[in-house]
Amino acid sequence: MALAAVRGLVLALAVWPWTVVVYCLALVSLALIPVGVGLVTTPWVMAAARALADNRRELAQRWCGIHIPSAYRPLPATANPVRRTHALLRDTATWRDLRWLMADTVAGLVTVLLPVVLVVYPLEGLALAAGLWRVVSDGSDGPYWYADGSDGHGPYWYAFVPVHDQATAIGAGALAVLLLVVADRFAVSALGVHFRMTRALLAPGQAELAERVKVLTDTRRDAVDTSAAELRRIERDLHDGAQARLVAMGMDLGTIEMLLDKDPEKARQLLAQTRQSSAEALAELRDLVRGIHPPVLAERGLGDAVRALALRLPVPTEVAVDVSGRAEAPVESAAYFAVSEILTNAVKHSGADRIWADLHHAEGRLRISVTDNGRGGAVIGAGSGSGLAGVERRLGTFDGVLAVSSPAGGPTMVTMEIPCALS
Repeated sequence: MALAAVRGLVLALAVWPWTVVVYCLALVSLALIPVGVGLVTTPWVMAAARALADNRRELAQRWCGIHIPSAYRPLPATANPVRRTHALLRDTATWRDLRWLMADTVAGLVTVLLPVVLVVYPLEGLALAAGLWRVVSDGSDGPYWYADGSDGHGPYWYAFVPVHDQATAIGAGALAVLLLVVADRFAVSALGVHFRMTRALLAPGQAELAERVKVLTDTRRDAVDTSAAELRRIERDLHDGAQARLVAMGMDLGTIEMLLDKDPEKARQLLAQTRQSSAEALAELRDLVRGIHPPVLAERGLGDAVRALALRLPVPTEVAVDVSGRAEAPVESAAYFAVSEILTNAVKHSGADRIWADLHHAEGRLRISVTDNGRGGAVIGAGSGSGLAGVERRLGTFDGVLAVSSPAGGPTMVTMEIPCALS
């Protein structure tokens, strides 16, 4: 009971003022979009609104066990402010946050004060019974105002009990005890009223949940198709490469066995040729394994794997890494092959003579950007061989996003984000 009142007071005094501030800033920022200022400020303001909403979701779960789902569409943090503002305005969760902020400025304050009133008001009655009635009411001389505006004298009212002496003060105390019993029973539920109202305003609708399910279904299908295609590629590479060499080596060894007595010199030549074939088969197997999961990625992590990848490129490539830990293996693998595809595209199609790659982790997201000074004009899904659509599908499996900025004449900047935690 007391804890619910304290929590309601904390929400009213420490959290609610931020609701008012963020709501006012959001209205001003949206109003300034036509003049261009809002295009820059809106992403920052709405980020604050989302943080405030997420904090309320966390408190609802922790304090009352009320789960409020979140359905924000991921936004690439490194995209330009105009694109981020456009994406925010298209996201129904943005307008849902604004609706919640508006309601929370009035109804939210009232509902968080419910448990406070339920607990504090009975304490007033107990204080009256303990002698406070002598301060607020002096018998028949207590202040009183008639309906016509004239002043007179009368008792101090506690709920429906007129308090003017010790007997009536004890009656107020008895009523306060009853109210304390009610508070003990309903104070926590009263705080839950606030969070149920919050859930009604912040929880996504059925249409959004259906869209989310559709996105997850599509990304799962893409992941299955990609895995199947990868298995076929591995089978083909094994059949056409290492397997063919191993078969040829077996035949050569059979020939050597027959020539050992008849033509030792020829046998030695075939033996040397077989040894060379075994080395080539081993190199092909290593390349194949590296294509499945590079050893440097497994042993040293994503940063060093990308650095090793950059060293093999014919174009000078600078790599900056600020990742203080390891992501899960599937995430690292997806990020590595996505970067590999982007770097390969830059080398093949951009005509660039310089490439920069930046990897860092912040706010629960792995952010990777690859920039080149080439001719530009890259578009997701444009033409065959671009590979960007495949990268987008690969990232989508992990709720990642891909953004491409590539004006004609360059430069091209490809940004990838994957939600993940580091260990």
